[in-house]
Amino acid sequence: ILAAVGLFLATSIAGRLWCGYACPQTVWTDLFIAVERFFEGDRNERIRLDQAPWSLSKISRKTAKHLTWIIIAMATGGAWVFYFADAPTLAHQLLTFDAPAIAYTTIATMTATTYLLGGHAREQVCTYMCPWPRIQGAMLDEESLAVSYRYDRGEPRGAHKKGEPWEGRGDCIDCRQCVVVCPMGIDIRDGLQLECIQCALCIDACDDIMTKIGRPKRLIAYDTDSNIQARLKGEKSHYRLVRPRTVIYTAILAVVGLIMVAGLLTRSVIDLNVIRDRNPLYVMLSDGSIRNGYTLKIINKLHEPARFAISVEGLPQANARLLGFDDMSEPVEVAPDALRSVRLFVTAPRAALMEKSIPIAIRVRDLDSGTEVVNDTMFKAPINE
Repeated sequence: ILAAVGLFLATSIAGRLWCGYACPQTVWTDLFIAVERFFEGDRNERIRLDQAPWSLSKISRKTAKHLTWIIIAMATGGAWVFYFADAPTLAHQLLTFDAPAIAYTTIATMTATTYLLGGHAREQVCTYMCPWPRIQGAMLDEESLAVSYRYDRGEPRGAHKKGEPWEGRGDCIDCRQCVVVCPMGIDIRDGLQLECIQCALCIDACDDIMTKIGRPKRLIAYDTDSNIQARLKGEKSHYRLVRPRTVIYTAILAVVGLIMVAGLLTRSVIDLNVIRDRNPLYVMLSDGSIRNGYTLKIINKLHEPARFAISVEGLPQANARLLGFDDMSEPVEVAPDALRSVRLFVTAPRAALMEKSIPIAIRVRDLDSGTEVVNDTMFKAPINE
């Protein structure tokens, strides 16, 4: 919830920051493009290479690029799997073909998707596969910062020759460098568009052109639509950070954060899960008494060892026994931040069992702090005839 609302807040304040700077698709696509640029050159060089006839140089450069892409994709898939397993052990198993099939399947799937999405699909993922561009439209308003073409300053656009006056014309010389560098292939001068991931490459490209022609930078910049409209009217522009949308998102974040803090401060230092044996439901002993078995999972959330006393309530004539312990008075020790499983057997005389299911309670008490936790369960028995 915090991550989702935080993303909504960031989007309402500064647009698609996630898409431009944090989305894995953007990050891996940038990495793949950097590899492509290293082996094949800039955009114009790549176009010439693609149009050139096949030669040893072209084959070697293309092969090196795709091999590097595959290595990056395999490293991505491997890193994903190693995160959930002991990396050195799994790496050895993978090399000796002794790893589980799911490990090979996951790595192969991650490798294929990374190679295809980062190397080939690229902007198509953002435009057609990702739902966020459509969702984020509801998060933006006229006060949201976004990569914007300042048409109040750039229009009317047109080619400009050195030495010509600038009076009566805009600063945009229609060089289309903003379109050339855009990984999505859009023209930012057409306004805010679904495909724009707000990577800001067009800002840098336009700044370079403005510097060369001696005009002020930031013809394309982070700006709000309300600011552009204000400048067109001759009014002073300003940025409104505090507005209903941001206040609501901030309030939700604060409430959720307070709930989480309260939960952490009031959480129990112990936890208990009781798993009753289901096969068999009960065991009839030689003396006719009925025994049920339970697995107790005791979690010690403290950063120090803890000792727990276990008792059974709700069946007065029952006898409880912990497997591996001399008697019920012997404490169960659990290591810091650890879980310990113990077996509990509850035995009751047949005559005391009048129903098939009798509710009982298993109580675990911390001997040092006195903190208790109780788990309700059932004692199963045959019907007395």
